[in-house]
Amino acid sequence: MALYEHVFLARQDMSAQQVDALVEQYKGVIEANGGKVGRIENWGLKSLTYRIKKNRKAHYALMDIDAPAAAIHEMERQMRINEDVLRYMTIAVEAHEEGPSAMMQKRDRDDRPRREGDDRGPRRDFGDRGPRPDRGPREGGFERRPREDRA
Repeated sequence: MALYEHVFLARQDMSAQQVDALVEQYKGVIEANGGKVGRIENWGLKSLTYRIKKNRKAHYALMDIDAPAAAIHEMERQMRINEDVLRYMTIAVEAHEEGPSAMMQKRDRDDRPRREGDDRGPRRDFGDRGPRPDRGPREGGFERRPREDRA
């Protein structure tokens, strides 16, 4: 059997319990077709970059799956029919990641390495560059001067 990571987006007006029921439904489809579902992560309601089917937000869910290809095809077929699923993506992987996924890892601003000196780092002085040799007085070759017909 092959290893897969499967992420799907559910409509924003669903409750968290309905999303969990949807995950359990698709977990049942995988197990009925001879597969196993490992880690399940509910990433919660997140904003979408662009609207999908008139939705500005969506519930994200991740499933680590160990199943034959037929089980994946059946799950994706049922997701295409379901109106609550906005998008889905299944990716074959060599091995499942241990621990929480990148979306679930909490990254604080305090965890980042600090620069030497003050909090913002050294200030740059832009006046030390001088004129650029590859450009004329203005980009495009035009100079500002009064028009002869309106003088």
